[in-house]
Amino acid sequence: MVRLKNSTLQDIERSATSRLPEGSTFRVPSYDRSEIDVGVVHFGVGGFHRAHQARYLDELLSQGEAKDFAICGMGVLPNDKFMRDTLAEQDYLYTLVARFPDGHEDIRVIGSIVDYIWAPEDPAGAVEYLAQENIKIVSLTVTEGGYNFNQVTHEYDLENPLVAADLADPEHPRTVFGLVTQALKVRRERGITPFTVRSCDNIQANGDMAKRVFTAHARAVDPELASWIEGNVSFPNSMVDRITPATTDEDRQYVRDAFGYEDGWPVITEDFIQWVMEDDFVNGRPPYEDVEVQMVDDVEPYEKLKLRMLNSSHQGLCYFAHLAGYHKVDEAVSNPLIADFLMAYMMREAKPTLDPVEGIDVDEYARTLISRFTNKYVKDTVPRLCAESSDRIPKWLIPVVQDNLRSGGEVRMAAAIVASWARYAEGIDEQGNSIAIVDNAEEKVRAAAQAQKEDELAFLRDKDFFGDLVDQPRFTEEYVAVLRSLHEVGSLKTLEKLLAD
Repeated sequence: MVRLKNSTLQDIERSATSRLPEGSTFRVPSYDRSEIDVGVVHFGVGGFHRAHQARYLDELLSQGEAKDFAICGMGVLPNDKFMRDTLAEQDYLYTLVARFPDGHEDIRVIGSIVDYIWAPEDPAGAVEYLAQENIKIVSLTVTEGGYNFNQVTHEYDLENPLVAADLADPEHPRTVFGLVTQALKVRRERGITPFTVRSCDNIQANGDMAKRVFTAHARAVDPELASWIEGNVSFPNSMVDRITPATTDEDRQYVRDAFGYEDGWPVITEDFIQWVMEDDFVNGRPPYEDVEVQMVDDVEPYEKLKLRMLNSSHQGLCYFAHLAGYHKVDEAVSNPLIADFLMAYMMREAKPTLDPVEGIDVDEYARTLISRFTNKYVKDTVPRLCAESSDRIPKWLIPVVQDNLRSGGEVRMAAAIVASWARYAEGIDEQGNSIAIVDNAEEKVRAAAQAQKEDELAFLRDKDFFGDLVDQPRFTEEYVAVLRSLHEVGSLKTLEKLLAD
């Protein structure tokens, strides 16, 4: 079977187009990829980046714009080498399948990524690549846990072994912090305009956070360099949104069967897409507004809306659903108990903490989220949403709790979400099956959850995750009541009680 490559694009387009069901579309890059140049280096070339930022740039290239802003991926983790090798075999092309709730699809081959560097092979070479004058933006989707800071103090962790190694040998860095800092140091020494550092991760004020951690790393290397970065490098905040499950072998087989060609790493995503970004770039940018990116002065209201409604709702559904035996998100949210619980959380607790967002009806936004969650064609999974909870709950949900505790607002539904995480973290579902907990803090989380037998507040005592919530009776009373109910009657009965009261 033909493999996706530059040389096979036209044959693939003809073959795939002839197979399409009514209402679906298929397209390949209409631009000459040999005539575009790299201007963006991106760390974290996973499914989300390829469904979102790379897709927006592909749209610009298709319009004849942004020819100096093609993407080079850069990886620092062991698994990134496999991604590099897979994409390199197909000239960095990949298939993006957007699935609509009615079942039709928008399929496009994305061509905006043109290179990929796996930094561990040649750290000094990776620094030199970043130091090139043509690199105008360095962007990040390194996950919520990738910023190396304490969840409560937000201080950069200089004792992280990889960070400590970079500080000891800054010219051969192994982390994104070391690579970016060293590249900025080289650019400063050579009189080259710095690049913009743009975070695209689900962290409130993600650009501010990126500035904090990168300057902290730089300060540990050279205080003068840190001051130069603070004064000369821009770190725009952004809000990104598109539900994108991890690629599976089933997805690869789907491309083979449906379109007649091999793609080693396609991406399946939903039809919805949104990007809101501060217009703060130190060295130029693509004309993102031409492809419906919202360029704004202040991203914070949009960030709070998305993180406290969509992302926190993901956590609100996943633990209850996992305990009840659900695997697919759409099946879980099709249960009225779960859907109604999410709406109750959003309307009663998240909504009162939001800032006004021009042009957004929050009630309609909430209803749209439920509709997005029930799109069965996306095939999103409950375990995906449960992963890395210790990086997600403190950033997305706990700020809602803290705001409501200060204002006198409700905290019952949020307490139920935390309690459901605590019950899930015990590692056994309600059918007696073991749960594979995927979390960087898995040992600590599991140990705290298992200690609940003797101490019902054991899970809340970790101040890195929860701050002083264990000392807030209005929260702990709700939390303990739900935790007991989960142990006594299970997740769905607990939701029924919560909604009835």
